[in-house]
Amino acid sequence: MLKMSHLAKVYRTEVVETYALRDFNIDVKEGEFVAVTGPSGSGKTTFLTIAGLLETFSGGTYHLDGLEVSQLNDNARSKIRNEKIGFIFQAFNLIPDLNVYDNIEVPLRYRGMKGAERKRRILESLERVGLSSRAKHYPAELSGGQQQRVAIARALAGSPRLLLADEPTGNLDTQMARSVLELLEEIHREGATIVMVTHDPELAARAQRNVHIIDGQVVDLAEDPRFHAAVMAAQQQDMG
Repeated sequence: MLKMSHLAKVYRTEVVETYALRDFNIDVKEGEFVAVTGPSGSGKTTFLTIAGLLETFSGGTYHLDGLEVSQLNDNARSKIRNEKIGFIFQAFNLIPDLNVYDNIEVPLRYRGMKGAERKRRILESLERVGLSSRAKHYPAELSGGQQQRVAIARALAGSPRLLLADEPTGNLDTQMARSVLELLEEIHREGATIVMVTHDPELAARAQRNVHIIDGQVVDLAEDPRFHAAVMAAQQQDMG
């Protein structure tokens, strides 16, 4: 489903080059639920934005659902992103002036989908996340957990091949976070491919597989000394 080989992402200014990713390799099979972990600034979000075709890369190859994406133009990337990828963000990214129904409908309209099909998908996705009765509510009228469920419904309505989640429980309390994770696990059991970036070890432990990123590279935690150094640094920061 998703394969990156020797990928690099370099940010350049007139005086310095900064590698967000270097010699980055990952292979996610169709139907997997993968948690991506690592310290702040390690490259997790850069990886996710490239995976979601929101950002280009500087070198290497990226195959998405068998297609090498580096030579695609903006229109082709947008089409693939809209039809194959679902996004769940930490901040929900709902449009405050639109109600729940209309928030879910927006990306479906971009596809040129007929009204009857849009309605069917929206109602089905709301039922999936337990919010059928909230279709006419606005984001401000919902709890954080409900807003995240709307964001999940919006992603599911597009029937994505790949679901990308960036800290999907980061703004939720423990009970709501577990509820959202249980929903993601249910979606995974039904066949979805999910890649989730998280700092939460409990969430990561419940994924099918963990991938760890440090200094822009995927590492083996048992062998890489940078992981142990990062853990010690985090512990010292917490103590301070």
